[in-house]
Amino acid sequence: MKIYFTLLAFFVSIFVVKAQDAEMDLKQYYFVILVKGANRTQDSATVAKIQEGHLANITRLYEEGKIDLAGPFADDTDWRGIFIFNVESKEEVIALLKTDPAIAAGRLDFIIHPWYGKKGTVLR
Repeated sequence: MKIYFTLLAFFVSIFVVKAQDAEMDLKQYYFVILVKGANRTQDSATVAKIQEGHLANITRLYEEGKIDLAGPFADDTDWRGIFIFNVESKEEVIALLKTDPAIAAGRLDFIIHPWYGKKGTVLR
């Protein structure tokens, strides 16, 4: 019975979000958590080159309007940073993430979550 109510609440919440989407002018974005990758054995010169390419890739994606927000976390954990993508699909996010030299080298990996925000929202 508990599972039934949990599933019911889940499906109702999806319906409510979709219904509010039109009313509240919500837009779906993709929230990406960058995490430590499996291959972090590169020497310091290689790491510096990978990081330079990583930052250049972020700049390119921002200028193309694909990423609206990007940045590292300030603490030293497995979570390294975030991206918020402004694209049409999860598949597009994955394709764009694969252009990142840090991900391609295995230094970073990623977790993707669809996320809703009000259109035009800015940080202050």
